[in-house]
Amino acid sequence: MEILKVENLCKTYGSGENTIKAVDNISFTVEKGDFVAIVGASGSGKSTLLHLLGGVDRPTAGKVYIDGVDIYSLNDDKLAIFRRRQVGLIYQFYNLIPILNVKENITLPSELDNVKVSKERLDSLLINLNLKDRENHLPNELSGGQQQRVSIGRAIINNPSLILADEPTGNLDSKASDEIIALLKKQNDQYKQTIIVITHDLEIASMAKRIITIEDGKIISDVRN
Repeated sequence: MEILKVENLCKTYGSGENTIKAVDNISFTVEKGDFVAIVGASGSGKSTLLHLLGGVDRPTAGKVYIDGVDIYSLNDDKLAIFRRRQVGLIYQFYNLIPILNVKENITLPSELDNVKVSKERLDSLLINLNLKDRENHLPNELSGGQQQRVSIGRAIINNPSLILADEPTGNLDSKASDEIIALLKKQNDQYKQTIIVITHDLEIASMAKRIITIEDGKIISDVRN
């Protein structure tokens, strides 16, 4: 079942001779339950592509469908709600709210939707993230790996259709990186979560089921692992 469809996606900056094509007429689809790594050199356009897929930025041209919804046909308010409910975003630098503890950061998307998270659901997630003994800690009381696990919890709390991760291990040491890789793999293998990850980490790329390589805003290869 197709969860993501990208049609002739373009993102340009500047004009005339100064035009930069960050994403240049990209099209592809992703099936539900797939694990896709998008790789490429710095400046290749892969992070810009991820932001377009997640509705964080609007394209110059083209369409993105998530679960059959043309996300850029939505106005800004409706797109923000759709993104919160259907897209889990994980960033390199965590983006946690410093005055909220672990539980509050994880449940924030649900709170914004006025949805109460059951204690069973939250406890299960905290155990899965190995954060049960840190649930009342603030972000500045956590290691980098723990903060990234909180951000993953926040991304998956609403059972989104799609998880998008932008260099999720880029700010971590090797031990914490291995923990994050294992957690993403578990989400995909056991819970059939659809994951697209931007990465320079060859270990993450090797664990993905599909590797898309971007160069100068274009897809130059798309292979199954």
